[in-house]
Amino acid sequence: MSDTIVAIATPPGKGAIAIVRVSGPRTRDLATRLVRSDGELRPRVATHATIVDEAGRILDRGLAIAFSGPHSYTGEDALELQVHGSPVVAREIVRAVLACGARAAGPGEFTRRAYLNGKIDLHEAGAVADLIEAESASAARAAAANLGGGLAHEVRAIRATLAGALEELAGSIDFPDEVPEPERSRLEAVVGDALEALQRLRRDGELGRLVREGVSVAIVGPPNAGKSSLLNALLGEERALVSEEAGTTRDTIEESIAVDGVMVRLVDTAGIRSHADRLEAAGIERTRRALAAARIALLVVDASVPLAAEARALVAETAARDRILFANKLDLGDAGAREIAHEDGLIRGSVRDGATLAALRSRIAQLGWGGERPDVERPHLATMREFDAVNEAAGALERAQATLASRAPVDFIAGELQSAFGALGHVSDGIAAEETLDGVFSRFCIGK
Repeated sequence: MSDTIVAIATPPGKGAIAIVRVSGPRTRDLATRLVRSDGELRPRVATHATIVDEAGRILDRGLAIAFSGPHSYTGEDALELQVHGSPVVAREIVRAVLACGARAAGPGEFTRRAYLNGKIDLHEAGAVADLIEAESASAARAAAANLGGGLAHEVRAIRATLAGALEELAGSIDFPDEVPEPERSRLEAVVGDALEALQRLRRDGELGRLVREGVSVAIVGPPNAGKSSLLNALLGEERALVSEEAGTTRDTIEESIAVDGVMVRLVDTAGIRSHADRLEAAGIERTRRALAAARIALLVVDASVPLAAEARALVAETAARDRILFANKLDLGDAGAREIAHEDGLIRGSVRDGATLAALRSRIAQLGWGGERPDVERPHLATMREFDAVNEAAGALERAQATLASRAPVDFIAGELQSAFGALGHVSDGIAAEETLDGVFSRFCIGK
């Protein structure tokens, strides 16, 4: 924190502009030495300026924006230089700042300083990384929802309720003659309401995770069932080669679509059959791995002909997991579809039929996130650390609930309430070890 750091904040390569960021105690001195303008740089005002190096040689002309701590992103004096988007120019400016005594910033170090200076909490810091990495509009909105500190506010409200109950219990334990014991019914209500709130946070967190990461769907089946045609139809473009010759697909192809605003990762795989050459066998092995890793198996069979042994084996093999069974090519016949008519959730139709594709999308939504459009505007748990803290708190409250139900003395739950209160501090109050901070900020790009 005593160092002044510098980094390029824009992506590598040529562009219209490049931004160089500086932050730390020597920022003003560096600005005085390297930035020349008609007047003094005013805080938060973009000023046309000439950028020079440590020897006074002109590097570029652009905009300089100074920020005075604590009114900056990092909470300390900061400077942003917006120059022409030449990688050479940006690198030369960074080199000049380094030559004047700054050091190169590490991944996420600007945001880390914002956290350490109390500008954002750890949950918001993670949301910054999620927003940068967002691959869909829903994922971006979900990350933006976490930037406002709403989760910390919700968790602090739960902690405040638990703190009130703990204070009453402590008073009755320490001064039994002066402080009456809290009513059991009121404690039951406090514990029950807090537990319900934590369970809602977990549900919202799971939906948020799905929005951020997407739902993986492996399209599997025997050769020539129409798997690649299905991928193309769902994408609305010819992404995979389609041929009447069996075994055309030799490797996995991954593409993404949006269903109800949630990203769905579709993995087209090689057809599974027992008689395959060496190259096709390697593709089948990759199919097996993709099937094992996927959240949902979309099993495609040819409805128009009797099912081959491989198809029947796949129907049996995937029966115990989340699966969509699709009898394709119904426009050509239904001999195969009749064999599996008894299977739950069977979808019959053709990849050329819009209603069939709509039914498949609906079934993906049903299996992936319950069919309800996720509310991405609500703050939600986003990291394993936060899930662990809420799970620990919920477990303590469940034990407290059981203790109250057993008619044991109410002061027996004090330890469990204290455990829940402490666990939730890792979400709302930013209690984190150094290795946790390293894990959070290692996700960031340099310059952020």
